Amino acid sequence: MAEPSCPGCQERDTRLTALEREVGALRATVRELQARLGQNATNSSLPPSANPPAAPKPVVKEPTGRTPGAQPGHAPCPRLRLPADRVTEVVRYLPTTCRCCQAALPAEPGPHDPEPSWHQVAELPEITARITEHQGHARTCPRCGARTHAAIPAEVRAHARGPRLAAVMAYLSGARHDSKRGVAEVVETVFGVPVSLGTVAAVEQEASAALAGAHAAAVEAVRQAPAKNADETGWKEAGRLCWLWTAVTDQVACFVVHARRGAAGLTALLGEAVTGIVTSDRWGAYNRLDVYRRQLCWAHLLRDFQALVDRGGPGQTFGEELLSLAEDVFHWWYRVRDGTLQRSTLRSYIDSQRPWLRNLLGSGAACGCAKTAALCRNLLAVEPALWTFVRVEGVEPTNNAAERALRPAVLWRRRSFGCHSAAGCRFVERMLTVVQTLRLQQRGVLAYLVEAITAHRHGLDSPKLLPAD
Repeated sequence: MAEPSCPGCQERDTRLTALEREVGALRATVRELQARLGQNATNSSLPPSANPPAAPKPVVKEPTGRTPGAQPGHAPCPRLRLPADRVTEVVRYLPTTCRCCQAALPAEPGPHDPEPSWHQVAELPEITARITEHQGHARTCPRCGARTHAAIPAEVRAHARGPRLAAVMAYLSGARHDSKRGVAEVVETVFGVPVSLGTVAAVEQEASAALAGAHAAAVEAVRQAPAKNADETGWKEAGRLCWLWTAVTDQVACFVVHARRGAAGLTALLGEAVTGIVTSDRWGAYNRLDVYRRQLCWAHLLRDFQALVDRGGPGQTFGEELLSLAEDVFHWWYRVRDGTLQRSTLRSYIDSQRPWLRNLLGSGAACGCAKTAALCRNLLAVEPALWTFVRVEGVEPTNNAAERALRPAVLWRRRSFGCHSAAGCRFVERMLTVVQTLRLQQRGVLAYLVEAITAHRHGLDSPKLLPAD
């Protein structure tokens, strides 16, 4: 078509072209803003607590009509009877006369008498810390008049709190995440020992030093593990943003605070040469890992696919197809996990779907929606990492283990706003490592802290944190 020779027509066509480009850009901006307004916990990384008022409920449960509480057929949960070595006092109630003939009954049980019934009552004694006062006396010699002092031993003067009280303070701070003022209040109110905020900080640093060896061993164990889950969340050091990284196996969880969220932070967590399979989200720092040594989290992918549907436009159809696949994947995986589907059958299902998925992602990468195209290109590049859990035992399709381990740290961060120093960050990463590892192993946290602080004060190695091989 010949261009108009009229100068006015040329100017009109130029303006129309420019306006069309501007309208297209504005429409894209509106779509992006609408997508942001529609973000919630089901289609983004927003936590459910940050959902906007109009967000759909994460789980909508239909009323069952049943009454609250245990239902018929529910397994009973009887009160646990503590063993005899835990019983402080036994009160015996003896029948004195026969309920039928009123004859006197013997005090001691006969051969056919049943075991006594029981009811245990737990009560706390009045809790007061035991205070040991060490006195260094002086005596004057009656012969020459010289005065001799008996010095209190240096190892006694080194500490004003015993290892158990110090362990309790570290437990309150690093496991229960109480503030320093809260720890001081509990120690004074419950144990009758006034302590300053500086004392609480000093105990934290002593516990941190006592746990240094255990933390190093946990980091090394996770690095050498054949499979682990990794994740990271924000932290603060002296008001500056840094990152709390975690890596979790079935028996060990380790935490590292690092200034960077990229490859340097991942290296600080997993080492320069990463071994084993790492389950994670799609954060770019994990792209340094070999695609066949990764497992992408399908729970994160569910939210990404839902975002495509909620955004509408050209990407909606792709989102619906990918959501349908994700639902099938989880259905098959649950059956494998429950033992109702063989893993070989799961592999057959997945192998039949992979060509279709690659074609779908290829089409999505060429669609007109920039967000959809970027997601599809990214998934095509790491497509083998979607299916590692299918071929490798011990790998799951989600990163829930790492996210569960990070949850207490997130609550701690919200209450404390991070740390004021690098030493505080070391306390955080070491306490989180020890506490979460012991919980995974179903071991007592307080008993371990007592043992660790006692060993540290005597110059011994940290007690064993890792499970026996």
